[in-house]
Amino acid sequence: MTTSPIPWSLVIHGGAGAIERSQTRPETDSGVRAALNAALDAGGTILSAGGASLDAVEAAVRVLEDDPHFNAGRGSAFTFEGNNELDAAIMDGATLRAGSVAGVTATRNPVTLARAVMEQSAHVLLGREGADAFSREHGLDQADAEWFATPERRRQLDELLSNGGKFDVDMKYGTVGAVAVDQAGHIAAATSTGGVTGKRWGRIGDSPLIGAGTYADDRGAAVSCTGAGEFFIRESVAFQINARVRFLGESLRVAADTVMAEVKALGGTGGVIVTATDGGMAWSFTTASMYRGCAASDGNRKVALYEDEG
Repeated sequence: MTTSPIPWSLVIHGGAGAIERSQTRPETDSGVRAALNAALDAGGTILSAGGASLDAVEAAVRVLEDDPHFNAGRGSAFTFEGNNELDAAIMDGATLRAGSVAGVTATRNPVTLARAVMEQSAHVLLGREGADAFSREHGLDQADAEWFATPERRRQLDELLSNGGKFDVDMKYGTVGAVAVDQAGHIAAATSTGGVTGKRWGRIGDSPLIGAGTYADDRGAAVSCTGAGEFFIRESVAFQINARVRFLGESLRVAADTVMAEVKALGGTGGVIVTATDGGMAWSFTTASMYRGCAASDGNRKVALYEDEG
């Protein structure tokens, strides 16, 4: 008699926004899909071998941080002043431990720095110079400004400045994230972003804020968000989805759709990915596209970019 494998699942995103199929170059489309598949491979390899969901989400997000197709790590958006300031968060659903960083400038993989804050400090959120100092003191891989900067992100800033330097209302998000459940039945979430083009005054969005852009609780759901951060903060999107699953018993999709509708009613757009300890997976978005993918122990695997891909 054979026993069924304990289910695991992994869901990832690479941002959501006003990105139409007709506006996407073929090489960009194929590059994004390749990166999403590589991230699924990185996280899925860990989960299929019995590894922890926390390790899987970190591994998946690191792949996306290193790929310039996304607005996280290498390829992050430029601030108004022409710098790259990076945010990231990670959370363990089994223990409710969490770590996050905001406004860091020199850590190659901010998600790994967020995990170091969780595991090697007494704090949850570190910012700017302090987070950079913590990263150096703990021996994390550093990178210079040239590593993060890309010509396309610079072009986007130049275009914004030429139009008066107004806040990036077009919101072509490229935030990356991952949620997973492992064979022990524990969930985790991680998110990483370069923010929005032209951000000023040390602006911080939802991604590094536990409960807004990132949350994981074995009693409910693991959630990673991408979108108009100011609205996601006001709605506490990640925690609300978790709470609806935990306390109301809603399905992942119903909880995600309900909270995203509330974000839309406020005037915000974006998307979320969600999983739970039973291996269920869902995503919900209110934009023309969300770069996304999923993989599971039952062989279910999908990579999609546009709304019409289901």
